[in-house]
Amino acid sequence: MDLKLLNEHGSNDIVCGLDNIFACEFNNSLVHQIVVAFQANARSGNRAQKDRSEVRHSTKKPWRQKGTGRARAGMTSSPLWRGGGRIFPNSPEENFSQKINKKMYRSGMRSILSQLVREDRLAVIESFELDSPKTKLAANKIKSFGLTSALIVLEEIDENIYLATRNLPHIAITETRYIDPLSLVHYKKILFTRGAIKQLEEMLG
Repeated sequence: MDLKLLNEHGSNDIVCGLDNIFACEFNNSLVHQIVVAFQANARSGNRAQKDRSEVRHSTKKPWRQKGTGRARAGMTSSPLWRGGGRIFPNSPEENFSQKINKKMYRSGMRSILSQLVREDRLAVIESFELDSPKTKLAANKIKSFGLTSALIVLEEIDENIYLATRNLPHIAITETRYIDPLSLVHYKKILFTRGAIKQLEEMLG
């Protein structure tokens, strides 16, 4: 599969990529499943609610059982009352994780990458290096590729690149081993260095 090679002078060349990674059919249901699972697995589950035994209340019966014309009530901690306990409260021990098999995950990632190539949202660059940790240098380098929103995938992130790009809006830098389906779907453009493409082919090939 031919991948577009960008350079800072605006010209485009071609890089050959593996067909079994960049020329797969798009499986919408599988992509949806792995994206939802990724978001679910990122949830911390730290919210907590109180049941009727934990809320602050009086055990006194609000009114007598019969003769008032109102519904009978035993105590104000009832879930039917304002300020009462929840029936099935959320707890910090709640587990939102979803299991995705490795084979399914790799197939979903290949499907996303192939669709990005078809939509002309994936490209390759020779390298991404900075001489000093200057945000202006990083911004000018990214601008030279004609990008406003992009995920740049490198073999390894050095300190200069990390410091120079951390304050750039709509730009994210990551290593090949840390790419995820949500980021690939989210950003308008995905840039891989040549070395990152080789690592990706080893991971998903």
